[in-house]
Amino acid sequence: MKTAKKILIIEDDPHIMRALASILEKEGYSLDCVSTGQDALNIVRSFSPDLFLLDLGLPDMDGLQVIQQLRQQTVRPIIIISARAQEDEKVLALDYGADDYVTKPFGAKELKARIRSALRHTYLSQQSDSLGRDCYTVGSLTVDYRMERVLKNGMDVHLTNTEYQIVALISGASGQVLTYQRIISSIWGPYADADNNRVLRVNMANIRRKIEENPASPKYIFTDVGVGYRMAPEKRTDES
Repeated sequence: MKTAKKILIIEDDPHIMRALASILEKEGYSLDCVSTGQDALNIVRSFSPDLFLLDLGLPDMDGLQVIQQLRQQTVRPIIIISARAQEDEKVLALDYGADDYVTKPFGAKELKARIRSALRHTYLSQQSDSLGRDCYTVGSLTVDYRMERVLKNGMDVHLTNTEYQIVALISGASGQVLTYQRIISSIWGPYADADNNRVLRVNMANIRRKIEENPASPKYIFTDVGVGYRMAPEKRTDES
């Protein structure tokens, strides 16, 4: 029997919490619900969620702090559900380590699609070894698909889940240009919108800051202006 995916709902509004629980229980997810940031941090290890739904406006601490502290414990997807609709707020949450952002009020179909997309990409990254390729290496950079991590000079690079998914996607097609639209639809799914173009640029800037020695003159990820991104081709050990 297939094990139900576990979702932790972090929401202080009881009406929204009940609505979320009702929507997701019908989809077969295993749920736990908390109303404060501290309760969420306390339950992470015991519940071990596959995905988080997080409201930014919590009574005890700002949601951005919760994202930061969750990222110290897990790389599982974090989807923000918030009434804060300004673009700067969305970008800030993504910078802190969130994977997606849904603005209240939201539609049940859109929310379910975004959850499926986030879980699907986590599953695909876990199954990458079945494709017969465990890692990508070029220069001092290694993408370890099996362990879902990126190393530079043998040291872990701390990427958010979305940043890792982007790197895994384009390194899997190294040497080829992946268009902006292909990356966006692959990472954020069918409900990607115009905001995701900005979100992709923000994520790419963060990735380059973490893996490139000089982000202004990259060695690993190149921009084909107006088209997309291209990862440096892998140098295999059997090549002269």
